[in-house]
Amino acid sequence: MTSISQSEFRNHQSDYIAAAQRSPVEITARGTNRRAVIVSPEFYDRAIEALENQIDIEGAKTARQEERISHDELMMELDR
Repeated sequence: MTSISQSEFRNHQSDYIAAAQRSPVEITARGTNRRAVIVSPEFYDRAIEALENQIDIEGAKTARQEERISHDELMMELDR
C-alpha cells in the first residue's frame, strides 16, 4: 500500500487516484495519523460484498440456534 501525506495527495490527486486502481493509497496527516484510504471501485464493491456475506453468515448461525416449533404450534400461536 502506498502511503502519502495530505499535501502530497492535494498536489497530485489524479496520479494517486490512478494508483488506487491498482493498490490502495493511504493518506496520512502529520506523517503518521491515517486520515483516509483510497481504493478502486472494484475493491470497494468486493469489500462491501464480503462484509454483507459475513453478516449473512452470522445471521444464519443465530437463526440455527433459535428454538424451532412445528407448523401446528405456529398456527396455534397465531390462533388459526
